[in-house]
Amino acid sequence: MNLSVSNETSELKTVVLGIANSFGAIPESNECIDPKTKYFLENDQYPLEDNCILEIEKFCNILIDNGVSVIRPKPIKNLNQIFTRDIAFVIGNTIFEANTINARAKEKSGIENILKNRNEVNKIKIPKGIKVEGGDVIVNDNFIFVGYSNKRDEDLKVSRTNMKAVSFLKEVFPNKDVIGFELIKNDYDPFKNVLHLDCTMQPIGNNDIIIYEEGFKRKSDYSKLKEIFNKNFIKVSTNDMFNGFPNIFSINSNKIVSDTTFKKLNKTLKEIGYSVEETMYREISKFGGLFRCSTLPLERK
Repeated sequence: MNLSVSNETSELKTVVLGIANSFGAIPESNECIDPKTKYFLENDQYPLEDNCILEIEKFCNILIDNGVSVIRPKPIKNLNQIFTRDIAFVIGNTIFEANTINARAKEKSGIENILKNRNEVNKIKIPKGIKVEGGDVIVNDNFIFVGYSNKRDEDLKVSRTNMKAVSFLKEVFPNKDVIGFELIKNDYDPFKNVLHLDCTMQPIGNNDIIIYEEGFKRKSDYSKLKEIFNKNFIKVSTNDMFNGFPNIFSINSNKIVSDTTFKKLNKTLKEIGYSVEETMYREISKFGGLFRCSTLPLERK
């Protein structure tokens, strides 16, 4: 296997898919690291481990049935290891070891064999002081999109990537167009918070995009994306964003994995020519992420 990720939609060959086994005890409300998890906890709907395992294994089977080689993290007892997207990410032929929030630092131990089995040319450990999680990094051929929080929001639990990450990626990839997007952040209201960039936008196909316009603090950022993606601009509502519409996952440029309950989105995708693999991901979504969040692509053709 060679590391190779140039965009979100080329044919997927190898991926690290998260696991839901032994994700630990139900936390106290003040221990939740995002408002969506807290919302479901306080409404007596905290995710059930057995249901999460069932959902993620069905997703795994879809990937395998489509010829994808699926790698799983090493299980660590009492640790949520569902969202592999955030602990590392691949751009081109290089894997980056992310600097997550402290509450998630142990998750990297589950993929340390993947990180260690790389020479220094193909691995970069993000320097201290630069905050970044993989959900905030979207690769689109010559573009690298990075969601970030401004200095005023940096102390919030939901602020996972800072402006220094944008500058760092510009230095590493001087020949790519690295664009930072400031996201709305709120530790308390999941309807007014975008946890990661892939919770508000997702490129699909060759030049289409699913997007939640209100997720961006600056209207000019939305206008930039309008210029880049000049085909179908699939806009979603606040409720759609809360439910996770932008966090679908592309197996290739034509086939998309989406939640069975996303009736409106799935109908739209099919109407414009996509093949949609539908499966339930409602229990996992209560933790604030869906299909893209639980995948770490290592190789796309």
